[in-house]
Amino acid sequence: MSINIDIIGNETQQDKIKIDVVKDIKENVEFELVIRSAINGDLMILEHKDIDIVIKQKEKKIIAFPKDLMSDVVYGAESRMLEFLRSNGIVDYESIQGGNVYGSMEGKIMDSDMVHPIKAALYTLSEWFKTEQPYISGTTAYDGLQDDALINPSNEESTELGDVPASDKKGSIYQHNLFAPYLYGRYTY
Repeated sequence: MSINIDIIGNETQQDKIKIDVVKDIKENVEFELVIRSAINGDLMILEHKDIDIVIKQKEKKIIAFPKDLMSDVVYGAESRMLEFLRSNGIVDYESIQGGNVYGSMEGKIMDSDMVHPIKAALYTLSEWFKTEQPYISGTTAYDGLQDDALINPSNEESTELGDVPASDKKGSIYQHNLFAPYLYGRYTY
């Protein structure tokens, strides 16, 4: 919400400055965010590549969970999200901590009399997703290049194998030998 103000007075009367509210301007802010609702009213944002985000409306908490595996990439995404929310005045700095689920991080959404805290958190999360888009598209493109290199290697990175004839003896471990290493339980070299 924006407020236009006029400051009445001059520089010599610093202790007697009067502020008049001229006009209250309400802006409609539009943003897109894919949100699911849990049966208890929690809001779930599952669109990030590395983390799932849950906003607990009753407790006014925002929690980030790792999608699959806990790694430096997941911690980086959780840390960037909470730092962005903290620097935009949504999450209390002192409340950022590890959650009770392995690999999760959480922060408390601050109370406000001027704006609805959950709506402000959702809007700020949509802005954070815009800043994350280059990272997500870059890692997705890199993963695609890696898959393409494995599936369709270039001529420099591949050889023509041709037909491999079947034979009894292949490799360095003999199948039908009296002293085969795997006959006695463990490998013995």
